[in-house]
Amino acid sequence: MDLEETARASIDRALANLTRLQGADGAWPGDYGGPMFLLPMYVALCHVSGRVPAAHREGMLRYFLNVQNADGSIGLHAEDTRGSMFTTALGYVAVRLLGAAKEDARVARMRAWIHANGTPLGAATWGKFTLCLLGLYEWRGIHPILPELWLLPRRTPFHPSRLWCHARQVYLPMAWLYGKRASASGDLLRGPLTELREELYGGAWSSIDWESHRDTLCPTDAYRPPTAVLRAANRIMDAYERTPVRALRERALEEILEHVDYEDAVTGFLDIGPVNKVLNAFVHHARDPGGSAFRRAFGACEAYLWPGHDGTKMQGYESSKLWDTAFAVQAILATRRCDPPVRRTLERAYDYLRDNQILEDVPDAARHFRDASRGGWPFSSRAHGWPITDCTSEGLKCAIGLEPASATTGASPSPPIPRALLHDAVALLLAWQNDDGGWATYERQRGGAWFELLNPSEVFGDIMVDYSYVECTSSCLTALVEARRGLRDGSSPATQRRIDDAIARGDRFLRAKQRADGSFEGSWGVCFTYGTWFGVTGLRAAGASVRDPAVVLACNFLLSKQRDDGAWGEHGDSCREHSYIQAPAGGAAQTAWALSALVRAGHGSGEPQERAARYLIGKQEADGSWAREPMVGVFNRTCLINYDNYRHYFPPWALAEWVAYRFNER
Repeated sequence: MDLEETARASIDRALANLTRLQGADGAWPGDYGGPMFLLPMYVALCHVSGRVPAAHREGMLRYFLNVQNADGSIGLHAEDTRGSMFTTALGYVAVRLLGAAKEDARVARMRAWIHANGTPLGAATWGKFTLCLLGLYEWRGIHPILPELWLLPRRTPFHPSRLWCHARQVYLPMAWLYGKRASASGDLLRGPLTELREELYGGAWSSIDWESHRDTLCPTDAYRPPTAVLRAANRIMDAYERTPVRALRERALEEILEHVDYEDAVTGFLDIGPVNKVLNAFVHHARDPGGSAFRRAFGACEAYLWPGHDGTKMQGYESSKLWDTAFAVQAILATRRCDPPVRRTLERAYDYLRDNQILEDVPDAARHFRDASRGGWPFSSRAHGWPITDCTSEGLKCAIGLEPASATTGASPSPPIPRALLHDAVALLLAWQNDDGGWATYERQRGGAWFELLNPSEVFGDIMVDYSYVECTSSCLTALVEARRGLRDGSSPATQRRIDDAIARGDRFLRAKQRADGSFEGSWGVCFTYGTWFGVTGLRAAGASVRDPAVVLACNFLLSKQRDDGAWGEHGDSCREHSYIQAPAGGAAQTAWALSALVRAGHGSGEPQERAARYLIGKQEADGSWAREPMVGVFNRTCLINYDNYRHYFPPWALAEWVAYRFNER
């Protein structure tokens, strides 16, 4: 069998695998775990509320111990070999609350690492905060999280509404819980929590000077140590907190509660992400233990749990279904296959896309710092309700792409997405563009980069505001290009001009972000391979020729990183270090990104591209899948996250594009 036949057979096997993996709702469910601070927060909530997760206990224990490092520590994410006091301390508490004996050798190793590295007194702030909720750290040992900040005039430069939406939705319940000094008490502290106080601090609990440890930070947790600006702000807040104005505090707490309740209401209690999901549930428990709001909030946590191959984990979102479905659809369309199973797969996927587009704006949006939503797509499901720029873009491209697909593949989406909603999606994309020409994630950038000087997390970077990103910009730009072609019938000349202007500005943004070596730095995947795939895709969609210097330079960068076996493999630490770091081995997803970028750049022929194709074909499993690989997703620079479906649709997508280019199907 020659290479063309071998490649086509590989694509067919991959398509059969994708069809098998599709869920009954038309989406592709998948493991989206990896962050190691999420599950301990949920276990803490279970313990404080007296709701032991019996059905998940063994799976959760297995997960913690599977990801434990040889030295006893737990990293910030499941593959992080650098122990983190933040996640090791919380992980230790979780395994003990789940029933692991302190004499267990693995638990003892974890405890020994904690003691050898300074105890939780040096944990990052989010770790200390969670321990406070359990009564395992004293509130006076952290700097204030002032509820009163939410009463500032919104025009104030540092009003919390200017924060990235994930950050502000986390710090909302944090501020309420801090203001109330919510903590486990009574009978809870006469049980395992009393033992944990002694175990965590080596018997020194009663003699700890908590206030002196507000700034104590273990070196393992010091990715973004407090700046001079943050230290000054903390001193001001410390001073205020010594004599807070009681009436102002109560008013601020009521204001925060209103926003917490609103977030729960407009998301069906799913909330924007797992951290504020758990913290909002803590709020409801603290104000009304066992009440209806708490029961709904606690029950919604279940949507974030995933029974993975390595144990039960808490995912970084309630699911990644829309994101995965949009990419799976584009991969399938790239194969140009039209047999009945493929047609049915596309029809069901279209149903999911249609049924999970957001139909209405949230009520009273401005009051709650929300933007328009109608026409957008979320990362997961309509119930979640937060539209995102790149998810909206990928959903829109699929919606447009499946319309002509009905003629070539027989896929007949019925009932169709109303054209008015597609135009609403375009309007959202145009409204979301930042002044710099790029696109952020959920909203236009609301604050300056100087906000990062106030980053209190210590373990994350780029967490304070919603910046413009290469990947989001490329997705939005390519979607607008498709809309300009596929939705012209319903667009006014003024809208067409706005689209043209937005594409030109997006093109300029991408060019400004390209590095001197030709690469584009990614922020949501690892890292320069991922970013360069998006960068090239965006430039070409905007009209760059194959001989454009930016395109040629990007291709040269990718070719310079190809391994001898034809693969690409970039280490996750590239994201932390802002510099390309080779991984020990290549990977299917990263090789697919690089090969696809070369093909889209008009550089699909040649020996390096053929070696990449042979690598992908050679690594395919008998069932049409590709084996699990190191995680290639990332957020906020430091925390890798698993997109398990990437190994299922990116390789056949790249192979299909390469076959079409190499064997003249263009």
